[in-house]
Amino acid sequence: MYKILIVEDDVTIARILKGHLKKWNYEVDYVEDFKNVMAKVSAFSPDLILMDISLPFFNGFHWCQEIRKVSTIPVIFISSSSDNMNIVMAMNMGGDDFIEKPFDLDVITAKIQAMVRRSYAYQGTMNIIEHRGLVLSLKDATFLYKEEKVELTKNEFRILEVLLENSGKIVSRDELMKRLWETESFVDDNTLTVNVTRLRKKLANVGLVDYVRTKKGIGYTVD
Repeated sequence: MYKILIVEDDVTIARILKGHLKKWNYEVDYVEDFKNVMAKVSAFSPDLILMDISLPFFNGFHWCQEIRKVSTIPVIFISSSSDNMNIVMAMNMGGDDFIEKPFDLDVITAKIQAMVRRSYAYQGTMNIIEHRGLVLSLKDATFLYKEEKVELTKNEFRILEVLLENSGKIVSRDELMKRLWETESFVDDNTLTVNVTRLRKKLANVGLVDYVRTKKGIGYTVD
C-alpha cells in the first residue's frame, strides 16, 4: 500500500482528499503542525506528497526544497495560484507535477497513479531520521540542521544513527561498539570515546550543544 502525505492549509480539502484516496487503497495522512513539516514527513515516510504552495510560516516551495535535500520522493503541487510563474517555480524547486485548484478528484487520482507508476523503480523510503530539528540522511552520512549540512565520518554517522533509532533510551557503550563492528569498524573503548567527542563537536558547531548526553557508567542518550 502506497502512502500519501497531504500538506494543505485548508483542513476541509485535506480531509476530502484523504477520504477519497483511501477508497483507492492508499494510506493517507495530512500535516497539522506547519512549523514542523519535515518531522511529519520523517515520521510518516510517504511515497508521494501533495503540496500546497500557500502555507502558514513557510510556503510549499520552501518545504519542497527541504525534502529535496534528503529525498527524491515525488512531490505534486496543488494550488489555486496557477499562473506560469508559480508553475515554473514549482518545477524549479523540485516539484514533479502541478495541479490547479479547484481540481476534479478523479483527475488528481489519475495523476497520483501515473506518478506512482513512474517513480517506483525508486525504493519508496525516505532514508532519513529526524529528531528535534536534526535530519540525518541515511543515504550520504550527513545531517541537516537549520539549513546547515554537516558531513560525518563512517563511525560518527553510525553512532548518531544508533542513538537516534533509540531516542529517549540509553544505549550502552558495548552496544555502540557492537553496532560499529557490524560495519567492520573494529573500535575499542578509547576509539569510541574519540568518535563520540568528534560527533559532539560537529553537533555543537551548529548549535546542538549537549544533543548527545552521557549517562555515566552506562552509555549515551539522545532525549
